[in-house]
Amino acid sequence: MDYIKPGQLVEDVAKTGAYKASLSIKDLLIKGGLAGAYLGFATTLAFTAATETKLGIVGAFVFPVGFVLILLLGLELVTGNFAMLPLARLRGLISCKDVFYNLYWAFIGNLLGSFFYGILFYITLTKLGHVTEGAMIEKIIAVAEGKTIAYKSLGSDGMILSVTKAILCNWMVTLGAFMAFVSNSVIGKIAAMWLPVFIFFAHGFEHAVVNMFVLPTAILMGADITVTDWWVWNQIPVTIGNFIGGFIFTGLSLHLVNKNKSRTENNLSIVTNTQVPKSDV
Repeated sequence: MDYIKPGQLVEDVAKTGAYKASLSIKDLLIKGGLAGAYLGFATTLAFTAATETKLGIVGAFVFPVGFVLILLLGLELVTGNFAMLPLARLRGLISCKDVFYNLYWAFIGNLLGSFFYGILFYITLTKLGHVTEGAMIEKIIAVAEGKTIAYKSLGSDGMILSVTKAILCNWMVTLGAFMAFVSNSVIGKIAAMWLPVFIFFAHGFEHAVVNMFVLPTAILMGADITVTDWWVWNQIPVTIGNFIGGFIFTGLSLHLVNKNKSRTENNLSIVTNTQVPKSDV
């Protein structure tokens, strides 16, 4: 059957997490850089769709294309790894040091790739700074200021809000990463992972890697935010919230409820698929 049952799915994800922990720094930086750039492409596609149609839901619907590229190519997205690597640790496949090693270098790779795409997009959209107005420029600046200044104006409540939105975001993003393992077919993988990612983007939750593109690009375009605003009021709290959401609500919870299921599911599958010989007539 094409459908992979939950117990086996979680086991497969854990093994993938262990494999990710074995990657070299070079591979993590290249894979992380590509993932950051692809998510930047997806974000500008979503903003373009929303701007042209005047419907944010359309932008949310097309955004998962970047996530699909990342998962199908086996790249490194730190937010997805927030669930995969701790899961591998919970199952005794890697050490805590391995977890931090992967998350650190994947984060750096995502940041470099996102910023690199942001520079290229800035050059393209503003014609190397000669154009300072336009629907897309206004969109990016408005989104960036809503992700920083709006939280800053609320003080400690704004910090709680950004962390909470980040938890909700990565609950869905990591679920999407896990859902890529629910099928053996490419179409099945795409359909399964598309749904949770669409949910997060449509709600306007906070994703650390998306923000690695949006915020520095908005600063280049003249947004009324500083690098300190970016990191203090968004990047740091959002990264923390993303880790909490991915680790607790996806990695840990699915580990606990599927702890002993993979072996049972395999045994049931063997029994179900065993052909009973016909008796002689």
